[in-house]
Amino acid sequence: MDQLRERIDAAFGGRLEADEAWAATQEAVAMLDRGELRVAEKVGGDWVVHEWVKRAVLLWFRYSKMEVHDLGPYSFHDKVPLKKDLAEQGVRLVPPGAIRYGAHCERGVVVMPGYVNIGAYVGAGTMVDTWATVGSCAQIGKGVHLSGGVGVGGVLEPLSARPVIIEDGAFVGSRSIVVEGVIVEEGAVIGANTVLTASTPIIDVTGPDEVIHKGRVPANAVVVPGTRVKSFPAGDYHLACALIIGQRKASTDRKTSLNEVLREFAVQV
Repeated sequence: MDQLRERIDAAFGGRLEADEAWAATQEAVAMLDRGELRVAEKVGGDWVVHEWVKRAVLLWFRYSKMEVHDLGPYSFHDKVPLKKDLAEQGVRLVPPGAIRYGAHCERGVVVMPGYVNIGAYVGAGTMVDTWATVGSCAQIGKGVHLSGGVGVGGVLEPLSARPVIIEDGAFVGSRSIVVEGVIVEEGAVIGANTVLTASTPIIDVTGPDEVIHKGRVPANAVVVPGTRVKSFPAGDYHLACALIIGQRKASTDRKTSLNEVLREFAVQV
């Protein structure tokens, strides 16, 4: 792995011949596709971004050629082919959904007519529902549900930028948007139409005083869209925020807890 990293770094810096750089790139992206490499992973409780793996994805676009891919009556023109051997990997893909080569989906993943981009990682048993998109390098945990129309942002540059991370057992409601490296921690429930960016105030309103988070939804939090008043020279206006209105209960399993919390807090999904 260290040798591959050195080759990728040399290729990215223009210190390898084109054929050598392309060979290193193909090796790294093939490992991403098989799940042997990840753009980001949890180490000692913290998420670590592997910049050199991002470099490999960028190199793919530098050296790969545009090609026409014909799949029966369907034709597309791109630099990245689609993922293959889904049956052997235990992945269900419903047309016209697409999983790009270089993304890894663990066994039991279901992708409805949605999209999973190169460099992404999707954990076992996760549902990518209709028109949901998983952006490049995004990291999705096990047993996650991305409801219809959810937009999970991708990131390749800057290299140090953290991808969006949605941890195990989280639920993201319809038409929600999660971008700019936001972390949705384990078991959290995101209500429909919630927008989470790096600068979105995520306000815990369950206690006597508000507690504001940014870039991170705490584990098991129940989050819904909200607004807060901000004063400008022209007057007072309501700006978007997200509100933590409760917690999933640890006393029940994920499925039961999710059903209970959706009823208890009237969360739209």
